[in-house]
Amino acid sequence: MEVLLYTILTLCVLGVLSAVILYFVAQKFKVEEDPRIDEVEKMLPGANCGGCGFAGCRAMAEALVKNDDISSLFCPVGGAATMKCAASYLGKTAAEKGPQVATVRCGGTCEKRPHTNEYNGARSCAVAASLYVGETGCAFGCVGLGDCVDVCAFDALHLNPQTGLPEVDPDKCTACGACVKACPKGIIELRKKFPKNRAVYVSCVSKEKGAAVMKACKAGCIGCGKCVKTCPFGAITLVDNVAYIDSEKCKLCRKCVAECPTGAIKLVGMDPLPKAPKVAPATPKVVAAAPAAAPAAKPEVKAAPEAEVKAAPASEKKAE
Repeated sequence: MEVLLYTILTLCVLGVLSAVILYFVAQKFKVEEDPRIDEVEKMLPGANCGGCGFAGCRAMAEALVKNDDISSLFCPVGGAATMKCAASYLGKTAAEKGPQVATVRCGGTCEKRPHTNEYNGARSCAVAASLYVGETGCAFGCVGLGDCVDVCAFDALHLNPQTGLPEVDPDKCTACGACVKACPKGIIELRKKFPKNRAVYVSCVSKEKGAAVMKACKAGCIGCGKCVKTCPFGAITLVDNVAYIDSEKCKLCRKCVAECPTGAIKLVGMDPLPKAPKVAPATPKVVAAAPAAAPAAKPEVKAAPEAEVKAAPASEKKAE
């Protein structure tokens, strides 16, 4: 009995001593945390999506509090309103940045880009892309296995079973960028979000030449450059045989849409420009010359009749 009692007392003493030691160690090495971090974290949306480049909203709040210059920091989910609120609380200036939306730059539907083989491996775009070019002849197009859909935390992406391509719901998309990182082909891009979800973009990223593009996909960009010449705002450039429309420079004039021979330029939320009617060349008018005036008739001088010319009377001759 005494042995058991001594054992219990010994363990209690050791526990108390350990607690005291741990307390002093914690006090010695404790780190004082800025209370503003908690307040800024409450202002953030709490999605923990990683779209800001940090592991979560807590890490983003710490960066906002500790950095004097926060112009390079931005929360895509909260947007400009959240950044202004946090910057105002901290007495700092946030960078102005417009809303963005994820855009799938591939128009290779099942009709435009027929399948040449069937993939039976793991249902992952990353795995399939690491093994071969895909089920179609285009090595640049969408794999169509839905990695982007799986990583979207806001239910903004869905695969269309008819086209085989992912479609973005612009009302749900927060531009977190998770789908951009998940796509092994790099066809998803964050672009400027226009009012009423309007958009004009080139739905192709293929760098092949025109003949090879048309052989693999009927909706690809052939790099003809017609859209570049048509754009009055210099928003379109041609690099590596593929056109690119800068959403910051684009004014949605829609002139490039009508010029694209393959339909690679997509128009969203707007109707295409009406085609100008063909005007027949004007025929020159022929003015008929006025008829020449008839020459003026000369006055006719009638000779006196011979009967009126009489010889002088004989009486006049005698008088002479």
